[in-house]
Amino acid sequence: MTGPETSPAWPVEIRLAKDRHSLTVAFDDGKVFNLSAELLRVTSPSAEVQGHSEAERKTVGGKRNVAILSVDAVGNYAVRIGFDDMHNTGIYSWAFLHDLGTNAEGRFQNYLDDLAAKQLDRDKPGIR
Repeated sequence: MTGPETSPAWPVEIRLAKDRHSLTVAFDDGKVFNLSAELLRVTSPSAEVQGHSEAERKTVGGKRNVAILSVDAVGNYAVRIGFDDMHNTGIYSWAFLHDLGTNAEGRFQNYLDDLAAKQLDRDKPGIR
């Protein structure tokens, strides 16, 4: 947790796996997260996925095998990740990636629950 007297964790390494299905992010607080392409894609901080309010948030199915095509710096505060389904509008701040890594298990379970509730599947494309 950060407060006025501490600064947020800063990435010291970002590495795309050879198979392009995960991204490893190491932070200066010693934490290292291996984030699946699927989790990164379905939690994309883009307006396309998140909407402009909780009511507009989309659940995206069919992303089990999505791959990362590119990881590009956005200033010194984030990266833009391009996926092989042509989604590339999410800007992943360092704070977002750290939070996603810290809460990956819960976020993924929430995604699975949302898929089930909306009758979507990890292997079949669909958005609700």
